Amino acid sequence: MRVALGALGLVVLLAAPAAAADWGQIKPAVSTLADVRARYGAPTRETPQQIDGYDTLQWTYEGAQAPAGIAKMIVEFGLLTPSGYKKDVVRAFRLEPKPDIFNRKLVVDGWGPPSRIGKEGDLEFFLYEQGLLVYFSQDAKQVLVMIFTPPQKLPPAEPAAPRPPQR
Repeated sequence: MRVALGALGLVVLLAAPAAAADWGQIKPAVSTLADVRARYGAPTRETPQQIDGYDTLQWTYEGAQAPAGIAKMIVEFGLLTPSGYKKDVVRAFRLEPKPDIFNRKLVVDGWGPPSRIGKEGDLEFFLYEQGLLVYFSQDAKQVLVMIFTPPQKLPPAEPAAPRPPQR
């Protein structure tokens, strides 16, 4: 999962605002620090970071400060756009829902069929071009993590390996 998150993080740093997947009135590449504070209040923890030489900020909401049904929400600020760096704009956010809050059906009902389906170790994931990555539990029913980003241009899918003829 770390490899996918790292690769996704690199792609997200240089993004243009477009129709992103959103949740809880947070929209990557559109929402600002002030928008998030107005909606969710002060974070449980605020962590300054530096990514590729840019000062960024990470807000963590957990416990009583997390949104209803969510164990932890992490919001990352600082987005490099074609018009320059915007330190107060949401780059990405991550939801770690409580058990039985999000399941596979709710994800498909809410965001439609995924652009890609993959597997990382024992975990299946959905990847959406509009900027959503969803990891499912080992039974592939419950959502473990949802990561919202600006839209992602996905390369064409690789063709499946040809199967030998059956005899």
